[in-house]
Amino acid sequence: MSPAPFPYKLVATDLDGTLLRSDDTVSERTREALVAATAAGAAHIVVTGRAVPWTRHVLDDLGYKGIAVCGQGAQVYDAGAHRLLTSVTLDRQLAGLALSKLEAEIGPLALAASRDGVDGEVLFGPGYQVQEGGLPARYLEDAKALWTAPLNKLYIQHPELDDDALVKVARETVGSLVDIVMAGPGIVEILPLGLTKATGLSLAARRLKVKAAETIAFGDMPNDIPMFGWAAHGVAMAHAHAELKAVADEVTTSNDEDGIAVVLERLLGAA
Repeated sequence: MSPAPFPYKLVATDLDGTLLRSDDTVSERTREALVAATAAGAAHIVVTGRAVPWTRHVLDDLGYKGIAVCGQGAQVYDAGAHRLLTSVTLDRQLAGLALSKLEAEIGPLALAASRDGVDGEVLFGPGYQVQEGGLPARYLEDAKALWTAPLNKLYIQHPELDDDALVKVARETVGSLVDIVMAGPGIVEILPLGLTKATGLSLAARRLKVKAAETIAFGDMPNDIPMFGWAAHGVAMAHAHAELKAVADEVTTSNDEDGIAVVLERLLGAA
């Protein structure tokens, strides 16, 4: 009896905490597993909360020439051509209203913002602790300057509330105006209402003529929940947030233990 074919036509991987190890590299084992999956007929799509300027160097290092979903689904990016295919921006007036309501409830917040475009800067204001190690961000003494150009998203931090508590109160207070997601430790974001990783992934999959039922997705944080809901099979990393593990179809090993490769090798072995 001949083995069954590789069961998925699309492999969607989050970046930080999933495809990238703790040292921000992709292991040779994981690279080889992804190459084998693509050789078996599956496309690989990176689906990340990072905007394009914080993603493209990783894609270039991988030799990645396909489509990537960036900015929590706001940007569909052609990595081979280095150009945006689609981009959704945050309504700055609505975001300002949401921020005012939230600060009236819990006090002042430290802010950062991701500007739209392939070369869009990440700007941060007083008190904001930049979490992404080694990635470019520009400090602005006057936080009002964050609002002077189109944005993909805002980042918020509170001096006392932890991430989970901040997300909870923000959703309760302004969840009818904007979306609030936790993308990583110290990374709570304000997004356009209804925008998720699943939004961008579905657009990218349509371009590739691939269906949700043909997709396996890997992730580690609550912002990956919509992607898991869209894909046929969701795989959480061992260290993933409890909210994501609760909706995952399976849990693999950590990013530092080649969790993506462990699953793909198993599936390829059956193929």
